[in-house]
Amino acid sequence: MWFQWNEQKDYIEATWGCGYFLATCFVLLNLTGQLGGCVLILSRNFVQYACFGLFGVIALQTVAYSILWDIKFLMRNLALGGGLLLLLAESRSEGKSMFAGVPSMGESSPKQYMQLGGRVLLVLMFMTLLHFDPSFFSILQNMVGTALIILVAIGFKTKLAALTLVIWLLAINVYFNAFWTVPAYKPMHDFLKYDFFQTTSVIGGLLLVVALGPGGVSMDEKKKEW
Repeated sequence: MWFQWNEQKDYIEATWGCGYFLATCFVLLNLTGQLGGCVLILSRNFVQYACFGLFGVIALQTVAYSILWDIKFLMRNLALGGGLLLLLAESRSEGKSMFAGVPSMGESSPKQYMQLGGRVLLVLMFMTLLHFDPSFFSILQNMVGTALIILVAIGFKTKLAALTLVIWLLAINVYFNAFWTVPAYKPMHDFLKYDFFQTTSVIGGLLLVVALGPGGVSMDEKKKEW
């Protein structure tokens, strides 16, 4: 947002016809919202408030950049929301509840449902990577990818499946979104750069799944009761 201040402002002004002042306010709000939220999360201060702020930024960008009507970008934005939901769940202490004074250690814990929602939203990223063509490699990739997606979503062998997706997504990201190989003056450079860092954020969400596990609403957790 900082290095493309004028381009972002001109795009919003031209798309929405909102004038110079409102377009500048939008870019400034985007910039401060993202930087402020990330600084708070990295410093482990007011993490829950920072997550809600970043949720707001994602929602604002979805509307402002017309992502709502592009299914691929919408699913990727939802995947970002899934990563934030996992981060929000991680920041909650086990003994707290969304209802004052009521402990939330059981299956109804909001934290567990946040982890479920985060896992389901995260796998939307991989649905945008499935390619429907008759080649053997593409069919094999789709089959393996779909199996891993389902495992993470239902919470079965979750850590192993999430770690495999991390490696897979990292390789795809470096190979297909190598923005550093494209001259900076070409539009494709900015597109690949955006895609690269967005995908990297989803990788971070998957690493949260690897670190924290699937949560209480999962097959891995149910197996412990059998």
